[in-house]
Amino acid sequence: MSKIASFLKSAAAGAAALGLAIGAAHAEKKDLTIAYVEWSDAVVATNIVKTALEDKGYKVKIVPLSGAAMWQAVASGEADAMVAAWLPGTHAAYYAKLKDKVDNLGPNVTGAKIGWAVPTYVDIATIEDIKKDPAKFGGKVIGIDPGAGLMKASEKAIKEYALPVKLVEGSDATMVAALKDAYGKKEPIVITTWTPHWMFATWDLKYLEDPKGVFGGEETVNTVVSTKLKTEAPEAYKILDNFALSLADEQAVMVENEKPGANPVETAKAWVAANKAKVDAWSK
Repeated sequence: MSKIASFLKSAAAGAAALGLAIGAAHAEKKDLTIAYVEWSDAVVATNIVKTALEDKGYKVKIVPLSGAAMWQAVASGEADAMVAAWLPGTHAAYYAKLKDKVDNLGPNVTGAKIGWAVPTYVDIATIEDIKKDPAKFGGKVIGIDPGAGLMKASEKAIKEYALPVKLVEGSDATMVAALKDAYGKKEPIVITTWTPHWMFATWDLKYLEDPKGVFGGEETVNTVVSTKLKTEAPEAYKILDNFALSLADEQAVMVENEKPGANPVETAKAWVAANKAKVDAWSK
């Protein structure tokens, strides 16, 4: 083989190798993990975005975690994303600690809120009113999972308002079960809660006014992803960046999820199928 032919063969091999390397560098990561907390709204949003990504050819695993573990999983890269980051207040401590290790893509739901609520048949209007007769509530405020931002704010509220009540730890499910039981008997109850939540479409409830502003103002639910995702899976990143739901959409699917025999995976698929234009826009 002549020197020229040898050179051309080597050059071709080098170009092919370079092409393969470039191709590998641009290969889209197709296996994704999304972390979430087992709150009714997060279950809906997570399953909807999972369905949208799977329709584009991704294999998506969703993993339920506590709020703190969810943030840590995305920050460490063990999870690629979450669509359940409540800011600026509820998850403020997690964000302050990990904001340099994650990519906050902004709100996917606006108009969110946290606080305490009672059935409308309970004749109090503010958190301070609980002090008038804490015994009628059993000296308790029914809470959710320990360590949740809502629970930390609730602990602060008890101190700020000097309330002689105990904050009961549990979960979204146990809180709702306690509410359902009390509501059926028309008994007084104070619950920790948030909007969006399906129970506001199921029972007549009212938020207690918070004159000290312990629970903050309007919140947004944000999409937060791994700092590697934009490079590893740019198309998935685009979908997650554009992902958005209205409060009405989310609460409607939450109500569907509470029907006997409902499956959150199937209700999410039904919503995606019925809202093709909205979902398609997330890819653009």
